[in-house]
Amino acid sequence: MAREFSRSARVSSQIQKELALVFQRDIDDSRLGFITVNEVELSKDLALAKVYITILNGDEVTKEQQIKRLNERVPVIRHHLAKRMRLRHVSELRFIYDHSFDTGIRVSELLHDVIPQQDND
Repeated sequence: MAREFSRSARVSSQIQKELALVFQRDIDDSRLGFITVNEVELSKDLALAKVYITILNGDEVTKEQQIKRLNERVPVIRHHLAKRMRLRHVSELRFIYDHSFDTGIRVSELLHDVIPQQDND
């Protein structure tokens, strides 16, 4: 019987869950703020993980600084991740800001502005 999900998809999902726990429990950097792990994309050989995150309550400059700070702390984060995962090799992590949340909020605001105008016509 064929597996429903590839190994890459299963490992990606597990990394996403474990990173959320690492940010919640193990990383004590108050400057990072509230981080949400949206998606993890793995290379085919599982060597590189692109981690798409959203950081709430910040402007663009702050978000860029926090992404930079996260990428500087990759060895520490990877160490905590390795303690939680049952893998021989833990993927190299690259943190990337996911703009989809900001785009969704912007679309919602635009729709909110348009819909009341239609009711008045």
